[in-house]
Amino acid sequence: MFVVLVVIAVLVLGTILIHNAIIGRFNASRRAWGDVIAQERQKNEILPALEKVAKDYASHEQGLMEKVTALRGALAGLSGEHIDTRQLAEAEQHMGELLSRLNLTVEAYPDLKATDTYGKLMHEITEQQQNVGAAIRIFNRNVERFNTGIEVFPNSLINRLFTHKKPLDTFDDSQAAAGIEFKPKF
Repeated sequence: MFVVLVVIAVLVLGTILIHNAIIGRFNASRRAWGDVIAQERQKNEILPALEKVAKDYASHEQGLMEKVTALRGALAGLSGEHIDTRQLAEAEQHMGELLSRLNLTVEAYPDLKATDTYGKLMHEITEQQQNVGAAIRIFNRNVERFNTGIEVFPNSLINRLFTHKKPLDTFDDSQAAAGIEFKPKF
């Protein structure tokens, strides 16, 4: 009788520990997604300076303002509550288009390159892009841990019976992936 009670207690304790670990990894993934959103929104802080530079050259380059507006719209659509890697990819695409357009503007108007404001702005944009990249890598790592945690046995059984969490999507940049010849076979 005592042995049966010990076995039952171990099973209950194991179930509770596995359930809590799944929830912990899920919450870590949500927190990492929130960090990605925070970094994306941080880029939003530099947009007023970018708009000023664009307005200074607006008579020459209207397309730059359109790209800034598109980026603002994409950033506004990101939410910390719901993990939507597609919207993040869209915001990253708008940022890439904006940077290429800004580089075209600099080529057309070399005096822009010489301004202190432009130099600081480009440094800040580069730094923000690196921060977003780091946040995305951390997010993907957390998603990987979570997904593995709900797919391995006995966690998969506990998840199916009690926790009911579904695998999360990692962030994937299809444009960047298209430029890589190697395609792993999973």
